Amino acid sequence: MRVLAAMSGGVDSAVAAARAAEAGHDVTGVHLALSSNPASFRSGARGCCTLEDARDARRAADVIGIPFYVWDLAERFRQDVVDDFVAEYAAGRTPNPCLRCNEKIKFSAVLDKALALDFDSVCTGHYARVEDGRLLRAVDETKDQSYVLGVLTERQVAHAMFPLGDTRKTDVRREAEQRGLAVAAKPDSHDICFIADGDTAGFLQRSLGSEPGPVVDTDGVQVGEHDGAYAFTVGQRKGLRIGRPAPDGLPRYVLDVSPVTRTVTVGTAEQLDVGRLVGVRPVWTGPPPGVPTACLAQVRAHGDPVAATAWCEGDTLVVELVEPLRGVAPGQAVVLYDGDAVLGSATIDATTAMPPMPATI
Repeated sequence: MRVLAAMSGGVDSAVAAARAAEAGHDVTGVHLALSSNPASFRSGARGCCTLEDARDARRAADVIGIPFYVWDLAERFRQDVVDDFVAEYAAGRTPNPCLRCNEKIKFSAVLDKALALDFDSVCTGHYARVEDGRLLRAVDETKDQSYVLGVLTERQVAHAMFPLGDTRKTDVRREAEQRGLAVAAKPDSHDICFIADGDTAGFLQRSLGSEPGPVVDTDGVQVGEHDGAYAFTVGQRKGLRIGRPAPDGLPRYVLDVSPVTRTVTVGTAEQLDVGRLVGVRPVWTGPPPGVPTACLAQVRAHGDPVAATAWCEGDTLVVELVEPLRGVAPGQAVVLYDGDAVLGSATIDATTAMPPMPATI
């Protein structure tokens, strides 16, 4: 089978490519150049896509003994991931850029190009599994990335290869060292790859400018002010700039972000509880649930899944939770599971509070 191995320059994608080649596949490595002005070197574990990463990917391909190319997708990445990230925050939503990159870049732009070049599959270093056409959680639950892959369609899953899904991260590093891969001890990248300094609020302010507005409580009383509502997300506790303590002395959290009025509303932790999610743009790895279907729902990459019932209403997905989730923001993804298997996903558009508990007699 002809396999295109996406090689980021990290240890995971290098070992994944090596395993694909060792399995007898005809493997070609490709590094995705996603920045129009890449830095020369990484700063610790922050960011990725530097010239150093490209060189690390090339050296790994040489050790494995596979052809290697660099594909310039910087413009596509800027439009589909970076610009989308800024636009979502400007609209008062909380996007997941890693999920969007998987959807728009690695398994849309790259896979489409790979299939056009007669490759059969795209191999990545994601921690997930594919069995019988189903996308499954990884064996290593601490590294599982099935959530950020939950946007993949049935067709994309059929052409995806995740060689690390049955392996724990410590074993992957050990294997990399045994294979002579120089990236064996390279730190994992984390946070948002295109914000290398980790200052998301600063990045958004440079992109959107200063847009001051009020911070109010649930009674509409102003308790503070801000420089831009886009710097806040539902569930946020720190950096609220509240000028006085709450009457009950308890901490306050962001409940709502309104970019139109530039208003940030804060309240108690209990007011963050939601019991129903409405999602748009659903994607399924199998038939969509036409009737209410019991499942597990997850709303964060490393969040705990909760029992739920889900069904479709036209082009929207409705998810009712058995127990409340706290601090769910529009723009996040909800990914549905049947045990370890991904059923599908949707982008959260609206949430509803948990109904009050019935009074006891």
